[in-house]
Amino acid sequence: MEREELASWLRLVLTPGVGNESARKLMAAFGPPSALFSVPPAALRNVVGPSQAAALAVQPAELAVQLAATTAWLAAAEADIPRRVLHLADNAYPAALLNIEDPPLLLYVLGKVGPQWPAAIAIVGSRNPTPQGQDNSRDFARVLVQAGLTIVSGLALGIDGAAHEGALEGALPGQTATIAVVGTGLDRVYPRQHEALATRIAERGAIVSEYPLGTPPLPANFPRRNRIIAGLSEGTLVVEAALQSGSLITARLALEQGKDVFAIPGSIHSTQSRGCHELLRQGAKLVACAQDVLEELRPGVVVPFRSSNADSAARPLAATDAGKRLLELLGFDPVGLDALVARTGISTAQLQAHLLELELGGEVARMPGGLFQRIATG
Repeated sequence: MEREELASWLRLVLTPGVGNESARKLMAAFGPPSALFSVPPAALRNVVGPSQAAALAVQPAELAVQLAATTAWLAAAEADIPRRVLHLADNAYPAALLNIEDPPLLLYVLGKVGPQWPAAIAIVGSRNPTPQGQDNSRDFARVLVQAGLTIVSGLALGIDGAAHEGALEGALPGQTATIAVVGTGLDRVYPRQHEALATRIAERGAIVSEYPLGTPPLPANFPRRNRIIAGLSEGTLVVEAALQSGSLITARLALEQGKDVFAIPGSIHSTQSRGCHELLRQGAKLVACAQDVLEELRPGVVVPFRSSNADSAARPLAATDAGKRLLELLGFDPVGLDALVARTGISTAQLQAHLLELELGGEVARMPGGLFQRIATG
């Protein structure tokens, strides 16, 4: 995009009181922003209100700073990690977003994606998942990316991060592994804990945002960006979610867009499963493995399942909080001893001793098949 064209699009986006819907009406009537700002105010008032027409006649105070920052950001692109700003009429703009109710006027893109955007599925869920939920997110993403789907998520802690990780682990060289849709400007990473992950995503996929550079992590931005997560995807998989989770917003938006919604059931005692159970009551497709998703989106495609438990980094238990930490790692789903060894990083003998203490205390039950399950108390 040339500097003059970029300036006109930024001016439109930054004009106060002119939202996406009004901007689209204006462009439908008068053409692209480069032509729009030469239209007399009287003509503008035939399409938008008087206050909006007046605002369009004044250059936004932050335009010069934003234009300079965006130009510098684009110029600083590395050879292997491209940077682009796509406008609504750009040939490289994702076609899937043109079909949603409120497509962003500008899309900032960091990474290797486009001009043809890949077939994708969204994986979303809790920022505070159970250990089993974390494993499920990573495992589903790994299998689905091996089936040729790109994983779209929101770079948040918890389920989102695990989905991005699983996609990166399972993707073939040259494949667009994963796309992170964020709620900040692309000159910053939120949360900070995902700085290294964000770099890996940009190297093997893309990070995208509709927000101008310098935009901080404002709470209102994250629910809004969920329409882009759903819009870029053929379907949305909710791994774990509480009843008030933002993941349910993504699922609702996917349904409104006519997309499939999938949910993984969990324990009736886990608050992190209640959102998934509500989705299932509303008609979401229950899935127990990634193949269940593929049967809907890619009939006939079969990818072998491989659990991440054996590959996951062990998190050693400190002696002082062993019981509490073990309960957290157990979650509410039945789990075997080998998986717990991988999760906790302690020896089988020590683990059995801790489990026996919890069992005697009525907090853990021994199940058939050598499985253990946490018991809800209170």
